[in-house]
Amino acid sequence: MTMGFSRIRSIVVLTGAGISAESGLSTFRLKDGLWDNHSVEDVATPEAFLRNPALVHEFYNARRQQLSSVVPNAAHEALAKFERNFSGDFLLVTQNVDDLHDRAGSENLIHMHGELLASRCSNCAAIARINHDLTTNSVCSNCQCAGTLRPDIVWFGEIPMGMEQIYTALAKCELFVSIGTSGNVYPAAGFFQEAKIAGALTVELNLDPSERATGFDIRHYGPATRLVPEFFSTAVRGLSTVDTPCQYP
Repeated sequence: MTMGFSRIRSIVVLTGAGISAESGLSTFRLKDGLWDNHSVEDVATPEAFLRNPALVHEFYNARRQQLSSVVPNAAHEALAKFERNFSGDFLLVTQNVDDLHDRAGSENLIHMHGELLASRCSNCAAIARINHDLTTNSVCSNCQCAGTLRPDIVWFGEIPMGMEQIYTALAKCELFVSIGTSGNVYPAAGFFQEAKIAGALTVELNLDPSERATGFDIRHYGPATRLVPEFFSTAVRGLSTVDTPCQYP
């Protein structure tokens, strides 16, 4: 298929757990993932935190500690490199709560489900960067209250972050690329439809077809560390010649 990347001026990329899995992070819903040991109701809802904050802290502390043992992979790095070379509008939206995109150098980035390396105070709403464990006795550095900190994570039943900015970008994007997502968690699962309404070309790069794979214009399956660098390096080459479309099979 011929893709004139040099003519595309607005791109939105969505990433999910599949892109971080190749760095060694356990994914959300896979059989061997960390979530197997706990139900969603136990660790990922506001009600769970009210019921047993110690368990919720223990769960997210373990996930936060895992970050020190992993590094960004070729897929993360390819996206950051593309962003640096692209002169148009580029937005990277991730469902992941890890910091691998950040460490790879991505800048125009929204963590729609929050971040492991941040805390939020339920008393004063202050957000703080953290790299340590949280407990039920942790003290907010802003209001000095103890026991009011929670992970800055969007739990089930809560509104994802940056939605206004995301939908604004989707409404004008010309290329939408979904990477490593299951396609079963809304609102992210519906982003490609918003992009299609705007007239964008939609692409799925995934290990396996997502639940909504047939709705995408282009679909390629395999490891993200292979597909993403291939796809976006082709895009970078296309940017160098304004009138010459680049080829992608």
